Amino acid sequence: MTPQELAAQLARILAEILEARGGGETVAVTEADTAVERPKNREHGDWASNAAMKFAKRVGANPRELAQQIAEAVAALEGIAKAEVAGPGFINITLDAASAGETARRIVEQGEAYGRSELLAGERINMEFVSANPTGPLHLGHTRWAALGDSISRVLRAAGAQVTNEYYINDAGAQMDKFGRSVLAAALGEPAPEDAYPGEYIQELGKKALAAIPGLPDLAMTDRAAALAAVQEAAYQQQLAEIKDSLDRFNVHFDVFFSERTLHAPGPGGEPSPIEAAIDRLREQGHVFEADDAIWVRTTDYGDDKDRVFTRGNGIYTYFAADAAYYLSKKDRGFGEKIYLLGADHHGYVGRLTALAGAAGDNTETDITVLIGQLVNLNGARLSKRAGNIVELDDLLEWLGSDALRYWLARYPADSPLALDGEKLRSRTNDNPVFYVQYAHARSCAVDRNAVAAGIDRSAFEPALLTHETETELLGKLQQYPGIVAGAAELREPHRIARYLEELAASFHRWYDNCRVIPQGDEPAGDLHRTRLWLNDASGQVIRNGLDLLGVSAPERL
Repeated sequence: MTPQELAAQLARILAEILEARGGGETVAVTEADTAVERPKNREHGDWASNAAMKFAKRVGANPRELAQQIAEAVAALEGIAKAEVAGPGFINITLDAASAGETARRIVEQGEAYGRSELLAGERINMEFVSANPTGPLHLGHTRWAALGDSISRVLRAAGAQVTNEYYINDAGAQMDKFGRSVLAAALGEPAPEDAYPGEYIQELGKKALAAIPGLPDLAMTDRAAALAAVQEAAYQQQLAEIKDSLDRFNVHFDVFFSERTLHAPGPGGEPSPIEAAIDRLREQGHVFEADDAIWVRTTDYGDDKDRVFTRGNGIYTYFAADAAYYLSKKDRGFGEKIYLLGADHHGYVGRLTALAGAAGDNTETDITVLIGQLVNLNGARLSKRAGNIVELDDLLEWLGSDALRYWLARYPADSPLALDGEKLRSRTNDNPVFYVQYAHARSCAVDRNAVAAGIDRSAFEPALLTHETETELLGKLQQYPGIVAGAAELREPHRIARYLEELAASFHRWYDNCRVIPQGDEPAGDLHRTRLWLNDASGQVIRNGLDLLGVSAPERL
């Protein structure tokens, strides 16, 4: 019986008791009201509930009396060894060994599906993250958002949501012109413009553009604008391809790469561009006004600190105009919740994006979520040789590997400033959490290999035999996994998965040290050994499932 199943039974029992006490009046009781927790003192049982204390006052009952009535009904449930009342009205519940042990069979049989749910079924979520300018390589800051964003989307999918990972390509505006001028000068061997992007990668892009565009020097002499446009496009496509390759090696995958340029382009048959259409739609809803030779959106109606300019008299659209058109594009594509993961320097976007959602007719409480990630620094990281002034993702991958980076970056809440020790990330000791967790998985695989050699298989399963205290602890930890995943999905906090895996790994290592799957000496193989193999395999499966939600591999050998 999982904690969720026990909570559901408690909710049913409590609702029936409250209805009887209230003369037939129905009292709504949810599983959230009766959620159970693991007692700190294991002598108090497997699970504990304070549901009686929550509802006693509502029905005018003594908490201990109500708790006793609940406990008696719980004790009669199949799979419950005992239910006792403690303190002012806590209910301590102990599962019988067979019921607790059945968790191992369920996990092995469900495999990758264990921990997944339909909690968010029917929700279509757009998850936008990274969205770095295509004018240079990804760096350490982007690395954190990539790890967090992808892990959040994996957790949401595990809870049944339909999630689209989206990368917004800022391929319009002044930064692209600057990028083009920088690469063109490099291609022609000219002095770099004063505002040029620094780094050897610009020289590399220049060489590639020169090779890809026949007659570029001559074209630059006769039509500088045409040469600039050709070089800018070639360099843009090359840099974007490198960004995609870096993300792929980081095990981060996007479903959509959305080009900002498409928001400025006229529609088919001369129809208004998406940006022009956006202002028309917002005007129809009464949120647009004109003042000071500019077109404004009245975002203060939805809590923004000031109204936002859409376009001034010169006809040039602001960044907010593109933001508005992009948000409406997500809405038109059928996404309910739109999640934005932005860097610390974008904190001011929270108010304007939320107000934009309101102006677009969306529910600002449920249809938009803006997560602000804090800065990260990594001791020992060297500045990129190619980019010169940044710590490049490609160099980090070569130095530390994807697994260590992804695990450590997903291990902390997004809003926590993060300082990492590069050498610790590289270490193969129990002080390194990712190694500790992966080692637990590799150890479970070693047990499997040794079991095959010793002739131990899963032909028998007697869960009532799993009575050692470390087995009880390990089974309890395995039972928690579905709830951990659900909570991480609801809160958008994948670090909960990482911290749980570390606790699970610790329980597994303790069990491994005390309980043998392989008979020792002349001891014959029995059903206890075969049943323990189920528990071993269940532990490995849950570690594997959890690491996958973080985009981290589960090696069979270390």
